Amino acid sequence: MLRLQLLDDLARCIDTGGAHFETRTLCEVTCQGQRLPVQAVMVGNPDLRVPAVGFFGGVHGLERIGAEVVLAFLQNLAGRLRWDTTLNALLESVRIVFVPLVNPGGILTGTRANPNGVDLMRNAPVDSLERVPWLIGGQRLSPRLPWFRGEPDQPMEAESRAVCEVVTSELFTHSFCIAVDCHSGFGMADRIWFPYAHTRVPISHLAEMHALKDLLQETLCNYRYVFEPQSGQYLTHGDLWDHLYLASLQRPERVFLPLTLEMGSWSWVKKNPRQFFSLLGNFNPLIEHRQQRVLRRHVPLLEFFARAACSHDRWQPSGSERARHRALAMAHWYPELAGGEGT
Repeated sequence: MLRLQLLDDLARCIDTGGAHFETRTLCEVTCQGQRLPVQAVMVGNPDLRVPAVGFFGGVHGLERIGAEVVLAFLQNLAGRLRWDTTLNALLESVRIVFVPLVNPGGILTGTRANPNGVDLMRNAPVDSLERVPWLIGGQRLSPRLPWFRGEPDQPMEAESRAVCEVVTSELFTHSFCIAVDCHSGFGMADRIWFPYAHTRVPISHLAEMHALKDLLQETLCNYRYVFEPQSGQYLTHGDLWDHLYLASLQRPERVFLPLTLEMGSWSWVKKNPRQFFSLLGNFNPLIEHRQQRVLRRHVPLLEFFARAACSHDRWQPSGSERARHRALAMAHWYPELAGGEGT
């Protein structure tokens, strides 16, 4: 079964990492009579003075490639811990958190939503004040329809609360942190999105996002990622990372940069049109060599973010440099607003 495969992959990673890894079960969900764990794996320096980075996958059960990319990076680290001196040196200066299977019930049933029919990325208590696209922007009509937000005035789903808990306890306790959530299914290109999803207003850390974009383009110059605010594509209610980013602003001294890797699955369908007739095929590479290529492509990206977090004091802009990056970001991502800021 797919569930057993991914859970077994995670168990093998944990076994390989041995004493280097700390593990914690964040919650358990019931699906088809089974109790499925949502597990976190921590590695690196627990000292709160070092930066932190978190990797998340499997939020949407249909998009299993997101979970597989996170697991591939976890296995990559686990296999190198025994012999890689440079990796061990890196881990002395950064804390890394993995939650590869946020929605194990959705993975088991092959659904976008969790077993309660709730889309975890529409489940947070954030409402857009601007118009969102019908259904895709989040709806409360019925769990039988996609993009269901959950019943009003109800707490977030257990899986959503688990993500919030681990981000709060393992990332927000550090003064600088990055989160990367791996998804698939939007367009032909691989995209890296940052908040907001609920408004077109620029985030407070726009300068830092622009500096990180430049760093990525300089470092992985042969990898083509479209780095942009999600609001440039569409708006939604209930975005989990918007909710967590807003919470991080309660402590102005903290820098939290949440990112979403949105792998362009339409390119896989274009290369193998038969995938169009498979629900999983619209979100995952079904041919083995293409899946291997996707994993090889994105594992270096995740390591880049770990190293960028570790070395943030070398590229994070301040003073006039921060103002310059914000002006460039406004001109690049928000040209319709840039004039209003005098840029």
